[in-house]
Amino acid sequence: MSHSCGGNSSSCGSNESQQAALAQQENAITRSLGKIKNKILVMSGKGGVGKSTVSVNLALSLAQKGHKVGLMDVDIHGPDVIRMLNLTGTLEPPKSANDLVAPLSYNGNLKVVSLEYMMKDRDEAIIWRGPLKIQAIRQFVADFDWGELDYLIIDAPPGTGDEPLSVAQTIPLVKAIVVTTPQKVALADVRKSINFCKTVNVEIVGVIENMSGFVCPHCNETVDIFKSGGGEQMAREFDLAFLGRIPMDPKVVAAGDDGKPYLSSEDESPSVAAFSSIVSAVENRVPPVAAPVTLTMAGSGHDCGCGCSSAKN
Repeated sequence: MSHSCGGNSSSCGSNESQQAALAQQENAITRSLGKIKNKILVMSGKGGVGKSTVSVNLALSLAQKGHKVGLMDVDIHGPDVIRMLNLTGTLEPPKSANDLVAPLSYNGNLKVVSLEYMMKDRDEAIIWRGPLKIQAIRQFVADFDWGELDYLIIDAPPGTGDEPLSVAQTIPLVKAIVVTTPQKVALADVRKSINFCKTVNVEIVGVIENMSGFVCPHCNETVDIFKSGGGEQMAREFDLAFLGRIPMDPKVVAAGDDGKPYLSSEDESPSVAAFSSIVSAVENRVPPVAAPVTLTMAGSGHDCGCGCSSAKN
């Protein structure tokens, strides 16, 4: 079948240019992902469960163990990882148009990309619709120099909207860690995240129950002033691995505000010990070995952010 421009050659040329740019970007995404052994999306169906705290401390803990790690913040409207790590650098443009953009470096083993460090005013609101958010996430993968990584940890906003869907479509073989708190309201929302992963064929590494009990700042003992065990019960219900529970600790909040992640520290406390076991569980379930690379991008054939495909057999 011959291609028709509808009598508008400029429109035809524009479409061809867009298709060429998209193909070039997908090739760049494939090259970048080919150097990354494991990709882990940290997600939750509900806000306020400590998902970013888990993402930041997981990435830093893996880096401290000697792994090469990337931390990508795709929470477009509420990026927090830069502040939680107390990173103050700004985006440096590449030396030439063909060069990749350098991520922020936390230490020799941890690279970080977040929309926040690309903004002149970090308090400015991001008022974007879906297509802009989708394109930003694709550029995070294609345009930044991640290099060789053992793990790419991706911090997603709560829910099952544009950002996690874009990650699932853009990053083949991405896996998910689901974070919840023990309360029934949180568990009900997190069930939606689990069903989301099943729908888009994202393997779930396991479930983490955060804010499970409270570490007394005086005696350092853990007290169950809130419910505990709901996350583990839900993991059994869905036949998922339970990675562990993290008790609430006032030091976690203070450290987050100060930009000094606490759960990945060497302090002797129930919360740090619990998180260390979780990191080991993640390493065991997702070992730092090379993953097979696919040249077929998950986003190919998608005309919009809804996930529908225009490709025909």
